[in-house]
Amino acid sequence: MTQLETERLVLREPEQGDLDALAAIFADPETMRHLGGYPRNRDQVQVGLDNTMRHWRRYDIGMFILVRKADAVVLGRVGFLVWDTASWANGLQDDVGEPYETELGWTVGREHWGQGYAPEAAAAAREWIFAEREDLSRLISLINLENRASIRVAEKIGAIPGRIVEGPPFTGPTCVYEHER
Repeated sequence: MTQLETERLVLREPEQGDLDALAAIFADPETMRHLGGYPRNRDQVQVGLDNTMRHWRRYDIGMFILVRKADAVVLGRVGFLVWDTASWANGLQDDVGEPYETELGWTVGREHWGQGYAPEAAAAAREWIFAEREDLSRLISLINLENRASIRVAEKIGAIPGRIVEGPPFTGPTCVYEHER
């Protein structure tokens, strides 16, 4: 099991015991506004958790669970998702063959916004994957143009805005931010 640590955070692979915390985060309409556009119920979060764990097994990378060290509270998730950029299918729903792009993404529960957890965790995850995968020359972050908070996170960790993509599965115009090695 892969686990990373920062000064305040633990990033670890997901487990079934994370369901309650993730269900609370993904049930919040404001948190989900730019992540598919609607809140998720517990059954949908369970499917997502199962798919996230499968993604780890299939690709040897995936979304980490983001845990605050001080009190072991689950704050959200940060990590990696593979995408076929021709069809915009991702490794949570489909088996994506190579070549694919690797996205660095993050979701933090609303009650934890504004405390610097997302950039701290995203920077640690980025450093880890570039150290682990010498063949990986870049990452992308797919960010809805209305998601100012995630744009700030991407800028704080040095991502560069690239092309704009639209249409399914995106809920609006989305910038492909690039993280170079």
